[in-house]
Amino acid sequence: MGSAVARALGRAGYDLALHVNRSMEPAQALAEELRALGRRVWLYAADLSQPGAVDELGARVRAEHPALDVVVHNAGLYERVAFGAISREQYRTMLGVNLEAPFFLTQALLPSLRQGTQPLVVHITDIGGERAESGYAHYTVSKAALIMLTRALAVELAPHVRVNAVSPGTVAFPEDFGAAEREAILARIPFGREGSVEDVARTVLFLAREAPYVTGQVIAVDGGRSAQL
Repeated sequence: MGSAVARALGRAGYDLALHVNRSMEPAQALAEELRALGRRVWLYAADLSQPGAVDELGARVRAEHPALDVVVHNAGLYERVAFGAISREQYRTMLGVNLEAPFFLTQALLPSLRQGTQPLVVHITDIGGERAESGYAHYTVSKAALIMLTRALAVELAPHVRVNAVSPGTVAFPEDFGAAEREAILARIPFGREGSVEDVARTVLFLAREAPYVTGQVIAVDGGRSAQL
């Protein structure tokens, strides 16, 4: 999903500062692809589960990019664990990556955002942040909190910085989902099929380029799934 968003923004003319955790080799390939389009691309590596790494990343990006137009918080953890088996470490790591990292990175990058042109922060959330599903308590809590962070920052950072969220439904199945589980999920989607990461990327680009009066919103990209009870 992160690669799709980067490609959409790059093709639209944006230079990019890309973050990875450990996947530097594919990130370098993506950077070369975008540079071939004439874009400038910077790469940063950081483990967002570590508060010190988040602070260092924020400081480096702010120092090297004094003006930012779009910040997309796409990094996230997703795992299925029964509620009774979730450890404190799993809980804290989940919230650290999915909630605390966007919170404190936006805080660190705020001076650069305020120097941007119609600056925008986009949180990639999940329809699970508003619809509970068994086996994902710590994940859904983290995404629900990220949705509220979207709304809180939209109010506090207005009128100069917009803050919105894109909330994907099923755009890529986890590898551990079997055929029967996939079919059951598809049966609950009015469109009857999964979406694509490009659907998410196009929505991010819409917010960046076509929606200067939209802030505090959560846009579901889910084929209608969240419209059902």
